[in-house]
Amino acid sequence: MINDKKIKALISLLDDEDNEIITHVEKEIIALGEDVIPFLEFEWENNFNPVVQKRIEDIIHALHFELMKEKLIKWKNDGAQDLLEGMWIIATYQYPDLEFTKLKNEIEQIYYETWLEMKNDLLPFDQVKVVNNVLFNKLKFSANTKNFHSPANSMLNMVLESKKGNPISLCVIYMLVAQKLKLPVYGVNLPNLFILTYKSDQTQFYINAFNKGLIFSRADIDNYISHLNLSQMDMFYEPCGHIDIIKRVFRNLVISFEKVGDSYKVEEIKSLLRLIANEGENVD
Repeated sequence: MINDKKIKALISLLDDEDNEIITHVEKEIIALGEDVIPFLEFEWENNFNPVVQKRIEDIIHALHFELMKEKLIKWKNDGAQDLLEGMWIIATYQYPDLEFTKLKNEIEQIYYETWLEMKNDLLPFDQVKVVNNVLFNKLKFSANTKNFHSPANSMLNMVLESKKGNPISLCVIYMLVAQKLKLPVYGVNLPNLFILTYKSDQTQFYINAFNKGLIFSRADIDNYISHLNLSQMDMFYEPCGHIDIIKRVFRNLVISFEKVGDSYKVEEIKSLLRLIANEGENVD
């Protein structure tokens, strides 16, 4: 049970000039856990000291960040089954009040609009063309080339709202919709460009969601890899797992925050990446 008077007393000490006292008070408040957040938000709204407000903001962020880490670890330990849940957890870094059901409902709506256009017995290429038409022509999703490194490109709620994203966020939306349609579409960890593959027992080809769902072949990947002076590896051609996708989103965020010079957020995102990366993996 949260003690309102105790919180008020602790917050009153946030105006102290002694850094040791401030640090001690912040630790005490954080130790109270996420249940203290509504109290802190109320105090923030009713406190007109900008120094205290900033310290309250930092404490609220620290509490949300701990909660996010717990969710991320649980998601990984539970087998990383739901990619949408993983993307939601990432989005809560910037939008801690974002509800999972909001993202789920928006993906459901895109799926429904695509399902209405899908006909039985379509060939794989034609199935993909239907998804392309709905996503890129009807709903107007497109590549955010103007603000390519914006952190918003990695936040699925913002991509769904703006209809603009980076390669991986557009691929995630495409893949979530395609898989709900029972299409064998998966992510592929190509260097510098995240793509999709349509892979069944009978056929395999590739899809570039960053270029309006352009369909291409294995030979095109061969040429791309050769152009980058890299050796061919299975991971450049075959489906990757959900954890690989989430790790790549985190790496994109590291670059995004480096571009805007936010070193604090860079370190926070790197710590999240370490939580789900394999032991010994270099996350820098």
